[in-house]
Parts: sequence; structure tokens; C-alpha cells
Amino acid sequence: MREPADAEARAIDLVEDLRAGHPAVGRILDLGSGTGSMARWLAPRLPGPQHWVLADRDPDLLAHAAANLPDRARDGSPVTAETRAVDVTTLTAEDLAGIDLVTASALLDVLTAEEVEAVAAACVGAGCAALLTLSVVGQVRLEPAEARDVPMAAAFDAHQQRVVDGRRLLGPSAPDVAERAFARRGAHVVSRVSPWQLGLDDVDLVVAWLHGWVSAAVAQDPDLARHADAYLDRRLDAAEQGRLRVHVGHLDLLALP
Repeated sequence: MREPADAEARAIDLVEDLRAGHPAVGRILDLGSGTGSMARWLAPRLPGPQHWVLADRDPDLLAHAAANLPDRARDGSPVTAETRAVDVTTLTAEDLAGIDLVTASALLDVLTAEEVEAVAAACVGAGCAALLTLSVVGQVRLEPAEARDVPMAAAFDAHQQRVVDGRRLLGPSAPDVAERAFARRGAHVVSRVSPWQLGLDDVDLVVAWLHGWVSAAVAQDPDLARHADAYLDRRLDAAEQGRLRVHVGHLDLLALP
């Protein structure tokens, strides 16, 4: 559902920077590949033969991703793929042997600071580039605005930085942590904003996002529950009538060795 919005949001100029600064991108590791949306977006924008290593915990998602990859690069060169189980939380430079580029989409914010540091160390240690897209930055704006937007957004941001199984998630602080982690190790880092701008053409996604956004906010701050149903109903009505616009801030990051 989110793939078209992701494709529209990603910072295309970082692909130009990648091609200029690291032109030999033959083997690409996509962390948390899911259904393969990153590969479907990026493969046709890069020249030369490409071999994608799709890494995810879900074998069904991996099978779908491998079966729905573009077969040609920007210049008509072949694109191939394999699937692999890679634990991003324990990634090392040795795991990236032979990899030219590491990609990920909407991943950094569900990692811890230590895990992001490890990803940066692995990429820089292996001499590979990294294109890490669509990390949330804690910027949500609904138009027309409503007073209850503010506590909902604050609770949602706190929920994204909660402790899960002993791991403190980074949430919207992830892009800043990642930029500093790569730069401190000598990588050249460039970032660009990549917001979702959702409206009438994205009603299904807006409805799904609203349900998840409000649910997470209430889970974090149960005091919001007494107003949550009415708030959600108003926002859903506005979305379905084409009167609601949603801006969700993201950041894309390119790190070059």
C-alpha cells in the first residue's frame, strides 16, 4: 500500500550522487527488504549489471520480493537476485564482503543507537556505500489542523522510542544518530528530506496510517483513549471526503566511503 508514496518521496538526487561518487555498484544488499519495494525503485535507476541480496526475516516476503524484481538496469544490463537471512542487529564488515552498496527503507528508526553504530561501522569497514531511506524524523502535520493533533503526535513519537525486549528504539532520532555515526568514521554523508505528501489520491494509505498512528499513540499514552475514537472518526471522515492532507516527514541518507 505504501510503495507508491515511498517511491514518490525518496530523494532521487541522492541516486545521482551515488552514481557520481560510487559508480561501480554491482552487488547490493537490501536490509529489511520486505516485499522488495526498494529494489523495484532503485534497480532501474542504476546502470550496469546488478545482483541484489534481499535480506529479511520473513521467507514469504523474500519469495515475493525475488519474484517481482525488475530484470533490467537503467542501461538494459541484467538484474538478478538472491535471498538471505541477515540479522541487521549483528551486522559486521565481514558480512558485507563483496557488497558495493547497502540499502534500506524505513529501517533505522526501529534500531537502537548501538545497532546503527554497528551498521555504520560495517559499511565503512567494508568500503561500501549506504543508501538508507525514509527514516522518520518526528514531523507529522495534518491539514486542516486540530488541537488534538499535537498530543497524538507527541505520544506517537514517544512510542517509536520505546523499549522493546530490552532495546531502546531510536525512532525519530535515528537519522541524526546515523549521520553522525557514518561521518565519525570518515564517510562522506549527504542527506535529503523525503516526506510523504498524502491527500485524496492516497485515501487507502491515509486511512491505514491514521489507524496505526492513533493506535500507537494511545498505547503509549492511555489518557488519550477517551478522545481517540471521536478524533479518529473525524479524521477518517475528512480523509474519505478528500478534505485531509497528511505530511509525514522522513529523511534519506547517502554515505559514501
